[in-house]
Amino acid sequence: MHNSQTHPDSVQDISMKKGTPQVTMTMEEFLENDLEGYEYVKGVLVPMAAAAIIHGEIGSNFHFLLASHIRENKLGRLYILETTFQLGDRVVKPDIAFVSTERLSEEKLKGFAGAPDLAVEIVSPSDKHYDVNEKALAYLKAGTRLVWVIEPVLKSVTVFRSEVDFTMLNYEDTLTGEDVVEGFSCTVAELFE
Repeated sequence: MHNSQTHPDSVQDISMKKGTPQVTMTMEEFLENDLEGYEYVKGVLVPMAAAAIIHGEIGSNFHFLLASHIRENKLGRLYILETTFQLGDRVVKPDIAFVSTERLSEEKLKGFAGAPDLAVEIVSPSDKHYDVNEKALAYLKAGTRLVWVIEPVLKSVTVFRSEVDFTMLNYEDTLTGEDVVEGFSCTVAELFE
């Protein structure tokens, strides 16, 4: 956190209550302050689950595979946890996000004012499936073209293209970037190596 000279008193009070489940603030306050470990949903700070070892391993594997392809083909940029994206009345921090070259922002000192082209969420043990699916739909509603939800226990990936177009891939299936991350593919098994 920053020192008290950079935070209004109300935000200092909020930051002291990180364990409080229903802390409210404005989106402007959230965006102006560095509140690690939280997302913002409709006026409420939502604590992010602590990442388990498997979460970190999957994220690392996926980042390596995806980042290599994106960089080699100059498709855009890949972002990791704690990079913020605004989805209407939400500010979220996907585990991994891709933004195509034509949509990259010149402003590097703030989060994105819109949705990523691809959002990747890795399900944590404390996540509720309803919340994860609702978040996937929020991405799509805000303009994200593809959402991948990785389920470590089932070793599967659910690919969301729209509210009514989604597919679950199992361990032996191939995940592709479709028309969002063109040319990318890997087996689901590679995410769990």
